[in-house]
Amino acid sequence: MTEELDYKVFNEVSYGLYVVTSKLEERMNGQIVNTVLQVTSDPPRFGVIINQKNLTHDFILESGVFGVSILSQAAPMTFIGLFGFRSGRDVDKLAQAKWIEGRTGCPLVIDFSLGIMEAKLFRTMDVGTHTIFVGDIVDARAIGDGRPMTYEYYHVHLKGKTAKNAPTYSPIAQKSIQV
Repeated sequence: MTEELDYKVFNEVSYGLYVVTSKLEERMNGQIVNTVLQVTSDPPRFGVIINQKNLTHDFILESGVFGVSILSQAAPMTFIGLFGFRSGRDVDKLAQAKWIEGRTGCPLVIDFSLGIMEAKLFRTMDVGTHTIFVGDIVDARAIGDGRPMTYEYYHVHLKGKTAKNAPTYSPIAQKSIQV
């Protein structure tokens, strides 16, 4: 059945590029995601989608808090690679980035960020390989100027690939991305 799908059409869905962070006790972690969405306006709630194999997933589930940093087009591949292709089990990513502590104690990455948001977990939804975390926004601030990094910009201009744990990963679609 999935062989019959035209996976190239999935590349036409618009996404941004974000760093999602969380903390558990004294440990902190963050990762690149392309799936952040506003769920409601009153109260303001946002959702993030995280692979269940990722350390950030466990931190959000246990701590009940997460942060979102909206990346600008100025973010270099080395920065994206740190948060997107390295595991927090192996490297302290936040030791290599500028961040501030949010109201909940969650780290909020300010390097290459246009804005930051912080949320307390409202609901979770297990969707198989990933979990959708919906949080009530407790703080939101614009912190930079520039244009937001889109997934298209990341693929076309930075020649970026999709990580295997991303909800948008497809081995078939990876072959069709012109890099």
